[in-house]
Amino acid sequence: MILKNILLVGLGGGAGSIGRYLLQRWLHNIYPHHFPWGTFAVNVTGCFLIGLFWAISFKSFDTNENWKLLLMTGLCGGFTTFSAFTLEGIGLIREQRLGLFFLYAAGSIILGLLATYSGMKLIR
Repeated sequence: MILKNILLVGLGGGAGSIGRYLLQRWLHNIYPHHFPWGTFAVNVTGCFLIGLFWAISFKSFDTNENWKLLLMTGLCGGFTTFSAFTLEGIGLIREQRLGLFFLYAAGSIILGLLATYSGMKLIR
């Protein structure tokens, strides 16, 4: 069972990663500006997709975890983890845990930026 789940996540993740690469390259070739249009488009598209798959999961395949693993965890996770971040944030808002939501959102962004910078400085 766990091996099948790993394969589903891996298959979806591989497809999502390839999709992210292709979309980012395509947009960079069209808009070679300083603004990271490729990453921006990937994040917004990934958020739309995970919202779509989440909504469909309650109408069509709510009892089939395989589709959730393939599409939400795998495809969206490989495409962008920003989509999981926003889905979890929406979950906290829906549960009316606004303090946790703001802590999660601000902490993820600020600590993520600091962690990236620290990793870069550590190797320099």
